[in-house]
Amino acid sequence: MGEKILMKGNEALAEAAILAGCRHFFGYPITPQTELAAYMAKRMPKLGGTFLQAESEVAAINMVLGAASAGVRTMTSSSSPGVSLKSEGVSYLAGSDLPCLIINVQRGGPGLGGIQPSQADYWQATKALGHGDFQIFVFAPSTVQEMVDLVNQAFDLADEYRMPAMILADGMLGQMMEPVEIPEVSELKLKDKPWATNGHKNSREHNIINSLYMQPEDLEQTIRDRFARYDDAKAKHQVFESYLTEDADIVVVAYGASSRISRSAVEQARELGIKAGLFRPITLWPFPNDELYKLAGSAKKFLAVEMSMGQMVDDVRLAVNGRKPVEFFGRTGGVIPTPAEVLEQIKKLAGGDR
Repeated sequence: MGEKILMKGNEALAEAAILAGCRHFFGYPITPQTELAAYMAKRMPKLGGTFLQAESEVAAINMVLGAASAGVRTMTSSSSPGVSLKSEGVSYLAGSDLPCLIINVQRGGPGLGGIQPSQADYWQATKALGHGDFQIFVFAPSTVQEMVDLVNQAFDLADEYRMPAMILADGMLGQMMEPVEIPEVSELKLKDKPWATNGHKNSREHNIINSLYMQPEDLEQTIRDRFARYDDAKAKHQVFESYLTEDADIVVVAYGASSRISRSAVEQARELGIKAGLFRPITLWPFPNDELYKLAGSAKKFLAVEMSMGQMVDDVRLAVNGRKPVEFFGRTGGVIPTPAEVLEQIKKLAGGDR
């Protein structure tokens, strides 16, 4: 293990993106992710890269589209209402089969809501981040170290499948400081992108980046081809963590900041003699359906814990497929659930107080 340094989540995300080869950042300030943009503003000029604070979130995502078209690693960051403004551009990126990284450090909503942590953007990220038939990779870190580790993976998969990727964090993870090990990168070798509009190097074919298809049959075939790639991603890249689930009667399903709280509640439940475990999705798309379905063969009940009114719980129910009951507990509006509250829900499911 190398030396660890104390970093805020937002700044760790930015440094990890730089180490992954990102040299082009376009964004707009919004709490609670502004430190990420500020970090990029300091670092990018020193690296010969591009930092541009756009005039709006709409402009920022379209700048990302332009940079991605040229084949470079590019990213933007924002928080919930800002990501909503970017949604049209994300749809254009997906329709043009372009890779990029989007950071969402979630806050309470709807509307301006509040600046406290939330997980109420799950549906937006996994179901409807723009119009049309498309998906994006969605990664949900639970620690600052995992933020660092997932950024490079997100960029790599975005490039491999030619689709946008998102790190779905929240205000709690973005603002907290934890010791992290920053990987050393001696030489970064990025794969060539023969589809890019980066000049006629090596006499390559004339490339056009486009998302408009006038003939419906052409658009349908393009979408079917894209969804074949999505099926490949779902088969290969369902990422999760299981904790004490081997003999668990009650499996708590939680991601991101909620999983940290749920882990403590699971440990306290074990001390009371309740066989509880934690299943933590790390990829929210593709959602780890296969492993959850397997757990439904041994567990008796499931409890989804979220900082929302209940969004991931729908995917949990789909994965369990009616084999076992799935209950929900959540706080919203920027209120963070406590381990004691989650433990109380576990005790209820176990059949009363312990």
